[in-house]
Amino acid sequence: MRVLVTGHRGYLGGVVVPHLRAAGHDVVGLDSGLFDACTFVRPPEVPALDLDIRDVEPEHFIGFDAVVHLAGISNDPLGDLDADVTFDINHRGAARVARAAKAAGVARFVQSSSCSLYGSAGEELLDESAEFNPVTPYGVSKVLAEDAIGALADDDFHPTFLRNGTAYGVAPHLRIDLVVNNLTAFAVATGEVLLKSNGRALRPLVHVDDISRAFVAVLAAPLDVVSGEAFNVGRSGENYRIRDVAAIVEAAVPGSRVRFAEDAGPDIRNYRVNCDKLAEAVPAYEPRCTVTIGVEELAAAYTAAGLTLDDVVGPRYLRIRYVEHLIERGVLTPDLRWRAPVTEPSLAGGAS
Repeated sequence: MRVLVTGHRGYLGGVVVPHLRAAGHDVVGLDSGLFDACTFVRPPEVPALDLDIRDVEPEHFIGFDAVVHLAGISNDPLGDLDADVTFDINHRGAARVARAAKAAGVARFVQSSSCSLYGSAGEELLDESAEFNPVTPYGVSKVLAEDAIGALADDDFHPTFLRNGTAYGVAPHLRIDLVVNNLTAFAVATGEVLLKSNGRALRPLVHVDDISRAFVAVLAAPLDVVSGEAFNVGRSGENYRIRDVAAIVEAAVPGSRVRFAEDAGPDIRNYRVNCDKLAEAVPAYEPRCTVTIGVEELAAAYTAAGLTLDDVVGPRYLRIRYVEHLIERGVLTPDLRWRAPVTEPSLAGGAS
């Protein structure tokens, strides 16, 4: 299958692409290159279109059998920077990609959605029929994108929505603004597992490899099984309170100790999800990772790379700080478009 992956140079994309290739797919990327300088390990090289998703046209999708849409504003702090920009990219941009793909005759469209659309939901275990209660522009944008893309479905265009849990794990374009990655990074760099909330919130956690396996499995599944469907991605047994994740990190990183930040308070993003639907509908999907395994992998990678506190709190691996850095330098507009190509020697290093 010939597959176009938008956002192939993002956190998920750098892991999804090798999994798709290993499954035998011919992969082409499409990316604006916003986070090219934020490398931790060498990213995969694939033929690619250097393009913002807000500028795509049907001609860019001709000849593809499927689109895997990953590109977008990737987390709550960055989404809060300018809500309209978040909606422009995650909602209107995603809908533009889907319309262009449909116009070009692409049959399969797999949208990277998020369990963030459940928002503040309490203790109940949520399946895909649960009501949405997003509490951030990022979460709202994912709801709007599902609605807009789902409305395009017909006998020739088959969207599927993968509602990923909170991702973690080593990736070429690393993010340390994800909770498991962040807690482990602080432990390795400082000896403190720094909790910035009271740790009571619940969150479904899923390794980037298992998210990638979901995309591979859905692309291989019969259309009548996945067309128009939404699936929570992860494992039902991998819902955690954040304080329990901190305890796992403390046990995995010798000499580390849990500490609460002085301003640690409640996190209103609180939800736990049931992921059984995907496993039942697509038996080929076999998630393999646990948070314990992921923390051990992260700790080993961080240690090997000589991760420092400057790395942990600086712009290289924190999306919001990197974007603010580019805007301050005048190479990126506030609506996240390039004014000029960027070269960041201070950010472009990392383990190889």
